[in-house]
Amino acid sequence: MIAMATSPTSTSSASATSVSLHRQSSKNADTVSLSSTASTFSHCPDRHGFYGGHQFSEKPKKETLTREQILAREKKWIHMTTHWSEYMNTNYKKVRERCRKGIPDALRQKAWFLLTGENHLMEKFPNWYEQLLEQPGNPQIIDEIRKDQHRQFPHHEMFIDDDKPGQKELFNVLKAYSVYNPTVGYCQAQAPIAAFLLMQLPAEQAFWCFVAICDKYLENYFTPGLEMLQRDAGMLNRLLKKTSPSAYRHLQKHNVDPLLYMTDWFLCAMTRTLPWDTLLRVWDCFLCEGVRIFFKVALVIIGATLGPQKVRSQCNGLCETLAVLRSPPKKFLEEDFIMHHIFRLNITIDDFHREHKKIEMLHRKAKLEQQKNGSTNGTGGAALPGRST
Repeated sequence: MIAMATSPTSTSSASATSVSLHRQSSKNADTVSLSSTASTFSHCPDRHGFYGGHQFSEKPKKETLTREQILAREKKWIHMTTHWSEYMNTNYKKVRERCRKGIPDALRQKAWFLLTGENHLMEKFPNWYEQLLEQPGNPQIIDEIRKDQHRQFPHHEMFIDDDKPGQKELFNVLKAYSVYNPTVGYCQAQAPIAAFLLMQLPAEQAFWCFVAICDKYLENYFTPGLEMLQRDAGMLNRLLKKTSPSAYRHLQKHNVDPLLYMTDWFLCAMTRTLPWDTLLRVWDCFLCEGVRIFFKVALVIIGATLGPQKVRSQCNGLCETLAVLRSPPKKFLEEDFIMHHIFRLNITIDDFHREHKKIEMLHRKAKLEQQKNGSTNGTGGAALPGRST
């Protein structure tokens, strides 16, 4: 589903089979979404800046907090962000608790930047972003970025026209990163993530947050071959066996590989999957707790969608099952539903660590077998990058 462009300096090898599963023409890159529905074009943007498309919201958000409660939360976040290092070093649980409750809209920009920790790099290298933009970059990557930049959230006020600042800023962020990390270069799935960050942050801050997402939060996700994604697909499958046994058995019965439905979810960091209000809340937690949050969201969606026996009985094959997973009922994607269930799953951090170790062990075993076979055939194999938990 995702096409990649990398610099000539990249040395990672790719599996032809796995890449073919995930590559697609960039023609439909902006339209693939779990929650996509037909929408009329409005003359006025909604509260998030959308004029139409599947993210457009006709109704105002139903506020569950009083004005006094909102102001109280904002004061707490102002105090916390003012004393950020102290909280992160001595009271991280309080930061996590408040992120789970939702970061106030007025403080989200500042909080996200602090959560990534990239404020330190921006302070240390204040002119680095501009210097990266001054460099020519790889011509092939530049061409790929230009092809994709206008496809990201085309109904949003920042990206609706070529002359809008969002188009230029998106190009700049993606180009700057491709120069900053030429080994990764550019992957099509990075574009909606960068666009999403630009909706929340000024361009330079968005760039540094984007660096954190690609190099820390989703480390090795965008390298050729998408190997880390393949490993996490195996981990998701193992966790699903624990959280939703009936859904797991159904997927096994019909040979539904996790990569067939979770690729866009993880590679695009849920930006093309969830309704906007849900997405903001999920990212509040993701930037605080890491990629585990995406696993939990995926487990909730799969469990809720394939949980009912009636649904599973109607999905009597791979295609029918994929159709349901790619277009689950809207109620299972709503903010209240997702946020309520992701922290009530019967899995712990220890479960994540244990399954991660098992997947790493299986990977090393497979790699050794591959090297053994390669030696037998007179060829060698290079070790592939891993990721710490």
